[in-house]
Amino acid sequence: MRTALVIGTGLIGTSAALALASRGVRVHLRDHDPERARTAAALGAGTDDEPPGPVDLALVAVPPARITAAVAAAQRQDLARAYVDVGSVKGALRADLDAHGCDPTTYLGTHPMAGSEKSGPLAGSADLFEGRPWVLTPTSVTDTEVLNLALELVSLCRAVPVVMDADAHDRAVALVSHTPQLLSSMVAARLENADETAVRLCGQGIRDVTRIAASDSGMWLDILSANPGPVADVLEELAVDLAGTVRALRGLESVPAAGTEAADARAGEGAADEDGKAALALSDVLRRGREGSARVPGKHGQAPAAYETVAVLISDRPGELARIFADAGAVGVNVEDVRIEHATGRQAGHVQLMVESRAAQPLAAALRERGWALRTE
Repeated sequence: MRTALVIGTGLIGTSAALALASRGVRVHLRDHDPERARTAAALGAGTDDEPPGPVDLALVAVPPARITAAVAAAQRQDLARAYVDVGSVKGALRADLDAHGCDPTTYLGTHPMAGSEKSGPLAGSADLFEGRPWVLTPTSVTDTEVLNLALELVSLCRAVPVVMDADAHDRAVALVSHTPQLLSSMVAARLENADETAVRLCGQGIRDVTRIAASDSGMWLDILSANPGPVADVLEELAVDLAGTVRALRGLESVPAAGTEAADARAGEGAADEDGKAALALSDVLRRGREGSARVPGKHGQAPAAYETVAVLISDRPGELARIFADAGAVGVNVEDVRIEHATGRQAGHVQLMVESRAAQPLAAALRERGWALRTE
């Protein structure tokens, strides 16, 4: 690949352009808002000049509702030898492209599984896709050259190619991407009119759950509108669990305190069995959630590993994180993952260093020797 045209210079388009340009590809940028294309060009993503002739690859990175029109227009103008899009829904899009007479031999639907709650060219990053899955959905009529150019695109962006059927992809992203976005938004919506005292108690758990709720709502409306059936299927399954959990909690809510006359009467009526069933239902949901969480791929896509956490008190000033990582490296401990839990009302917090079990105690001892204060669980 020597030349490429990126149509749409938002987060994904600009990030792909930055990656391609950094690896020697001549990238041309086009956007319905010329200022966005100029911004991406100023960041080093390419040039906002029109290509003098057909490029090797046209990458369409526009909102889902505009992909069909953009691909159709690009093919009519003979802008490239191959055309790919990066939309998050593939099955319905392919049917729409067929209905609009697009050439299926030169088009390949793709979806990089990477992103951010931020949007626009300024959010772009050349390493956004590094190590991330990038789904390709070729069909029996996809030209071999088109598939090879798409694979080269994934390689240049240092992503990991995953070949899938389009409908299977849509069902998968409904489960692992689209439904989590909706649930994050639903939980965050509970905070909109919550008492200020409650909001001030927000900790890392609520931050983890609601982080992606800050994403562009207009973009997500387009995505969900393009994949409504599979998302609704997942939500129906969740609704069964949710209804059962509500019933269980309501049942436990009505349990009188042990040792009271009401409790004795309830026990005599055989209600203890109902209490046990309610507790069992809650336990079952928590257990299945724990087992499902254990299936989420771990480091480098490998089987998830169990790490131990070393929590270190750290002040909020420049150089502290660098110093703690340097001290960990000095004793030969590799930090597998890291989280920061900020303290409320203080310029401090806890850095949670996730390490292999055998490294936890040596790391804790070494950090204490170097003057760090550790939190004991």
